[in-house]
Amino acid sequence: MLSIQSFTFNAFAENTYVVFDETHEAVIIDPGCYTREEQNQLTSFVTKNNLQVKYILNTHCHIDHVLGNDFTKDYYRVPLLIHSIEEPVLRAVKNYAPLYGFDGYREALPDQYLHESKSVKFGNTEWKVLFLPGHSVGHVGFYDAKEKAVIAGDVLFAGSIGRTDLPGGDFDTLIRSIHQELFRLPDDTVVYAGHGPTTTIGEEKISNPFCALSLIK
Repeated sequence: MLSIQSFTFNAFAENTYVVFDETHEAVIIDPGCYTREEQNQLTSFVTKNNLQVKYILNTHCHIDHVLGNDFTKDYYRVPLLIHSIEEPVLRAVKNYAPLYGFDGYREALPDQYLHESKSVKFGNTEWKVLFLPGHSVGHVGFYDAKEKAVIAGDVLFAGSIGRTDLPGGDFDTLIRSIHQELFRLPDDTVVYAGHGPTTTIGEEKISNPFCALSLIK
């Protein structure tokens, strides 16, 4: 049985996820924890639930999703995984973090790379890696068919989509990722987004004002 715990961190109200199953092996996705209080909130949950963190995963590497990469990687002594073409996005963060007031940002570089032809395994769980560019060049998602859950990062939100005005963003590419990858998942798949509440694939197919299937010409 998969358990997904969300935390809302940093000034961007980013969703960090701790995901684990009955084996107590876990992954941390998009650690946005920056302050000591946020870091303690995350580690306290892991400790309280007796979890063994196996990986740190980034859906993409915009600043709000990577602020806690260095802390979590160092604290748990586990590898950081991103898509290889997303690495320049990650390396750029140190250059602009002070402009957003994050003077204490410390860079953490990837140890392994994610690819859409491979899966991520921890405990009894196996996730398919989905390649979802458009918001960022190397954005990925994680899909669990058995549990009917997808970690979608900043691609698809409840009633909205990821912004495409940042470097590497492209609206047409984003919509294509949603229609060709996410909207092919079962309607009852729960979408865990990078910001805001959960939703379902079926709900967004019908009502999302940016990408509902009724908008396809």
